Amino acid sequence: MDETVNFGLIGLGTMGAALALNIAESGYPIAVFNRTAAVTDDFIENAGALRPRLTPTKSLEELLAAISAPRTIILMVPAGQVVDQQIEALAPMLEEGDLIIDAGNANYADTERRVRDSDGKPYDYMGIGVSGGEEGARHGPSSMAGGTQAQWERVGGMLEAISARYDGAPCAALMGPGGAGHFVKMVHNGIEYADMQMIAECYAIMRDGLGMEAGAIADVFEAWNDGPLASYLIEISGKVARATDPIAGGPMLDAIRDTAGQKGTGRWTAVEAQHLAVPVPVIEAAVAARNLSARIEARQRGADAFGAMPREMQGAAIGTELLEQALIAGKILCYAQGFDMLAKAASEFGWDLPMAGIARIWRAGCIIRSEMLNDMASALEAMPGDNLIFAPPFSDLLTRNSDALRKTVTTAISAGIAVPALASGLSWFDTMRTPRTPANMIQAQRDFFGAHGFDRLDGKDAPHGPWGDDG
Repeated sequence: MDETVNFGLIGLGTMGAALALNIAESGYPIAVFNRTAAVTDDFIENAGALRPRLTPTKSLEELLAAISAPRTIILMVPAGQVVDQQIEALAPMLEEGDLIIDAGNANYADTERRVRDSDGKPYDYMGIGVSGGEEGARHGPSSMAGGTQAQWERVGGMLEAISARYDGAPCAALMGPGGAGHFVKMVHNGIEYADMQMIAECYAIMRDGLGMEAGAIADVFEAWNDGPLASYLIEISGKVARATDPIAGGPMLDAIRDTAGQKGTGRWTAVEAQHLAVPVPVIEAAVAARNLSARIEARQRGADAFGAMPREMQGAAIGTELLEQALIAGKILCYAQGFDMLAKAASEFGWDLPMAGIARIWRAGCIIRSEMLNDMASALEAMPGDNLIFAPPFSDLLTRNSDALRKTVTTAISAGIAVPALASGLSWFDTMRTPRTPANMIQAQRDFFGAHGFDRLDGKDAPHGPWGDDG
């Protein structure tokens, strides 16, 4: 095995340390650097049998000296200004053929800018979206690369070697140039937000509407994981509901504050969707729900002023089987919106995104991995450019399960249980099956107050309406 060190990694936080170990274990010796030297020392001390393939360094100069040309330097530092600062520090020392890879959660627009900034410089730059959390980084993530074909040929072998496998196929692929990889990772995270929110809403219905204890809820999630909803997020939801609080006893969930954190990638997805004029209401609702969760004092004021919600679903004709069907429908609608956003971005930015390939590399390693992605990949391949809701088997699943989603949403709303993601998915679905929406009223209103004009159904020329002089 070749022991030449061609790779370096900067940033030995949780993800960086796990990724460095994965790279070394996969047969690629790597030099590592962390701004705090003690972190590097601890990392090497705990590397076990992999220590011979890890070269610790105490400065950027030492790091670069430890890597043979052509050098590839992987950045695993916080997104934003820190990445720019790291590039600025490295740039004067880089040579022709060196390659910087940002494998953090960068905003795709920042990656696009940094690629442009590298023009005329001795080094090249590429961004790679890496999903799977610490476990994935250590034992096999899903990797979404953005760069040129030549860059992929240079590092693709390593990325495939460290990636997760699904039926032997590596979950790593080139998405397209520039920020394409980070864009796909951003949409992945938006779907992740939505999927988690819908699961949480089902949990709320079981806990608050059906009065179920955490153990019984765990039973439900575990049963669902043996069916169409089989996925990493359903699996861990069952484990979370099953866990016992080691401090106070009782269910771990009952001891956790109801405020959900976020690092911004879901919000980026919602913002970018608005720029692209593509509707992703389930993702937007999930982002809003996390923001609302942080407003504890305001929510308490609301309960004091207007009465606490929710209330138990007294005698409601809803059970966990119906809830499973509702979540199946919601999940399909969520993913359909996410892939629709990817298709719009591909058209807008001139990217040839491998839509079926994206579904395939999401089948293992990443947070949103699920059994549904197999059929999604087949559907995206068979019907390129079409929305997933129109492709079998998903059109059939929606036909069978959308009524359960409607009943779940209406029952939850009647009981005062907030289900923003499930409800947003249902509204989007209803709009997608409405041949004549009320947008004609909006056209008329805009013409009335702003003389914006409108289009007639019969195609005749009528630039403005007969609104009189009241506008």
